[in-house]
Order: sequence, then structure tokens, then C-alpha cells
Amino acid sequence: MQTLLNLLAAIALLVWGTHIVRNGVLRVFGANLRQILHRSTKRRSTAFVAGVGVTGLLQSSTATALLVSSFVGKGAITTTAALAVMLGADVGTALMVQIFALNLSWLAPLAIVFGVVVYLSRRNERAGQIGKLVLGLGVMILALQLIMQATAPLTTAVGTVGPMRVLFDQLTGDLLLDVLIGALLAISCYSGLAVVLLTAALSASSVIPVPVALAIVVGANLGSGLLAVFTTLRSDPSVRRVPVGNLLFKLAGAILVLPLLPFALAPLAQLGADPKSMVVNFHLAFNLLIALVFIGFTGSVARLVEAILPTQRAAELPGHPRHLDPTALNTPALAIGNAARESIRLADTVQDMLAGLLTVLKTNDFALAERLRQRDDEIDRLYTAVKLYLTQISREALESNESKRWADIIQFTINMEHAGDIIERMLIDVAEKKIQHGLSFSDAGMREIEDLHVRLLGNLKLAVAVFLNGDLKSAQQLIAEKVSFRELEMRYADSHLQRLSGNTAQSIETSSLHLDLLADFKRVNSLFCSVAYPILESAGVLSKTRLLGEQAGLFSTDATRPT
Repeated sequence: MQTLLNLLAAIALLVWGTHIVRNGVLRVFGANLRQILHRSTKRRSTAFVAGVGVTGLLQSSTATALLVSSFVGKGAITTTAALAVMLGADVGTALMVQIFALNLSWLAPLAIVFGVVVYLSRRNERAGQIGKLVLGLGVMILALQLIMQATAPLTTAVGTVGPMRVLFDQLTGDLLLDVLIGALLAISCYSGLAVVLLTAALSASSVIPVPVALAIVVGANLGSGLLAVFTTLRSDPSVRRVPVGNLLFKLAGAILVLPLLPFALAPLAQLGADPKSMVVNFHLAFNLLIALVFIGFTGSVARLVEAILPTQRAAELPGHPRHLDPTALNTPALAIGNAARESIRLADTVQDMLAGLLTVLKTNDFALAERLRQRDDEIDRLYTAVKLYLTQISREALESNESKRWADIIQFTINMEHAGDIIERMLIDVAEKKIQHGLSFSDAGMREIEDLHVRLLGNLKLAVAVFLNGDLKSAQQLIAEKVSFRELEMRYADSHLQRLSGNTAQSIETSSLHLDLLADFKRVNSLFCSVAYPILESAGVLSKTRLLGEQAGLFSTDATRPT
């Protein structure tokens, strides 16, 4: 029992090390890896090479499958090119197995010590993430040594009559059972690479015979293909095509190779007679064979999976996020960029509601008011999606500028969501106080509302520009517009009161609604303009109460941060 526990702990350590390396590479080099994949898919040959290189770094063909699947889902690359990348990805994983199968025991302590020191001393910097990556490599190498040590007692136990003999005897009689066990191990460990390394170690310790190990390797390859399929089950059909196509390649390869396994032992022995070498060489040969046989059929398989998983023609659910790619979460810079893009969609919806509000005010269109009110639900869905997406980004992996951008996006989406709620309430008031009673504003009052509305739309567009580029001059202009807007709102409120004193009938009938609209316009404008404050603070021209320096003269002395 102690031996089995030691073996399970070593396996868990191997899987954890693989996880650390994969996430570390995505966080440090994720943007570059995506650019390499994107630029290398014009030809199948370069796509294949890119797949080998990227997966060599990620040490996970599943991670590569998720990356290229997201590209296909966005229409950035074709399914044919993505399948060529995946053929290279499987070869890249096999090459990494070759490297880890070498005797690297001397490297483990160096990598672990270096990784821990660098990560703990510079945790919030890029160097710290590189240190964590190196730590993961050291953990993987150490885990392989521990597996070898843990399996040594099993060698004796298997040779005697007892539970261990019965357990491992189950792996020697049924080829399909061995394949199934390999697939289940790969799925449960979330790593085909770890299972192949484990199988090689067990074979080297004579715990399992080489023929059984080869069948388990085939199963591990199928399991890694199934992993990507399971991971993308809830994604769009265009995203799911790449994992399904890659699984078809693996299934076809397994069908070709399994009948030939008894005849593969002699050729493998010529490449390396020891069991460990035979297992890792077979793994590489299996994936090279699949690549050589099917590289010319990527187009045919792409058409097949496109027929199996056609693009959905149904209308998209309003407010459904488009840019929140879950595969980018391990690359903070990319994930934050995705959240920013989705936030712009949220602002666009607010702009549509605000633009439609003026039409409702002028035409008393009750049906339009109802449609615009329903768009606030889209805003709420987008806001929730962006917020939940951002909370899944590891804050520890963020650099200082990324952490600031993270906070800015959260605040921007909160303000847009609040603006949407205010506009929805304005539409309700217009419907109840104006449309249902057939009222209209005075000509002067309508001109004032239109003027404020035009300025409000302009400030929203300027706020989006400030949010995107973080320009100090634009931020200052936005605050100046806020001050101007507030002064204009006060002047128009006074004008309305003067019309009331002149007993203007239309002004008297719509007075409550008119003043509420002016106040709500000012509140919405404050929400739009608040995007400028973090930029002004970073530039050192804003204190807790007022602007500082020579540039303060551009604004009113009470241009303070809203509470």
C-alpha cells in the first residue's frame, strides 16, 4: 500500500509539473505563440512546423488544440490549416517525451532551486513567471525519478503471487482493454504526455511488458484527443471542428497500428533495446506515421468535420459575449484585451439605447421605447460576462500595468451598466408621463433636450476613445466637457423654470419629466466622464479634490472626482 501511495504521489507531481509549465509558457509567451501560429498557417508545411514548436514549449497538444480552435472560431485561420498544426502538435509532444526520457536527474535540483528563488523574489514581474516555469520543469524531472524509485518494489511484487500480480496480469491479455486504460489515464491526468512518461517508467522497471506499454501509449494518444473534444463540447461548432478532426486522425492511426503491434517490437529493438527507449520511440513513430499519412488529407478531413459540425444559422442571443475567449485566460495580456473589446460592445449598446431615446422623445413611439428597454438586459448580460471573465484571470500573474488595466475595465463596465439602468428608467418615465398622456415638450424645451442629448452622445464617444487609448489630452478634454455639460444643464433648468413662470402650457404639463430628464442626463454624463480620472491621477494632475498645476485652469475649480 505504501508503494502504491508513493507511486500515486509521484504521478500527481508529474501532472502538476506539466500544468505549471503549460500555464507558465502561456502567461509569459502566450501572445508570441499565438502570433506564430497565426502567421504560420498559410501553408500546411509551415503550419505543421509551427505546431511542433509551439507544442514543444507548451508540452500539451490539448493546449495547442484550444489555441488553434479559438482562431478557427474567430475566422482567423481555416480548419484545414488548424488540422495541419495539430499534426505537428502531436509530433511536438512526442519529441518532448524523448527529451524527458533522458537521464536529467542532475538538472532537477538546479531547476527547482533556481525556479523557487526567482519566483519568490520577483513574483509580480515577468522574471518571476519564468522562474515558475523553470520550477515546473524541475518538478517534472523530479517526479520521473520518484516514479522510477516507487516502481522498483513493484518489480518484485509482480514476480510473486499476490494482489499486485493479479492487478498487472489484467494488462497482458486484452489489447483493447490496454488501449482503454491508456485513454482513461490520459483523461484523468489531463495529460497524454504524463501518461506516456509514466508508461515508459513502468516498462523500464519491468512492471508492465513492452507490448502492453505500446498499447497503453496508443490509448494515451486517443485520450489526449478526447480531452480537447470534451473541453470544447459547449463551444461553437466552428471551434469544435479542430479537436474532432484531430481525434479522427488519432483513431485512424490507432486502427492502422494496433494490428501491427506484434510486428513492431523487432524494429523498435533496433533503435533501442531497453524497454524505456522502445516505448518513447514507438510514441514518436506513431505520431510521425499519422502526420506523414494524413498531412495530405487535412482538406478532406476539414470538409468532413465541417459537414458534421455545420455553422449554426440561428440568431445569436442578444448580449451574448463574442470576444471572451476562455483559452486566453492563461495569458493575462490577451485576456484583458478580450475583456476590453467586449466592454466596447457594452458601450455600443448603451449608445444605441441613448440614441433611440431621443427618437422616442420626439415621436412618442411606445413600441420603440419597449424595444430599447429590453436592450438593458443585453447590457446586464455583457456586464456579468465581462466581470466573471476578469475574475478568472489570475491576479498574481498580472504585471502592474495589467493590474491597473484590469481595474479600469471593471470600473468602465460598472459605469456603463449603471448608465444603461438610468436610460431604462428614463424610457419608463417617458412612456408613463408623456406617451400615455399624449403630451409634448415646448419647442424651446425640446431644443434644449436635443442640445444636451447631442453633447451626451459626443461625450460617450470621447469616453470610449479615452478608455481605449488612455490619452491624457483626451481625458482632460472629457473633464472639461463634463464641467461644460453641468453648467449647461443648470442653465436649461433655469430656462424651464422661467417658462413655467410665463404659464407656458406645454412646459407646465411636462415639467416633472423635463427636469428629471435634465438631471438624469447629468448623471449619465458623469458616469461617462469618470473614465478620465484614473488617467489624470496617473499623470499627477488630479488630487482627491481638484486638478493641480497649470492645466487646472482649463477646468472649473469644482471639477472633482464623483463620489
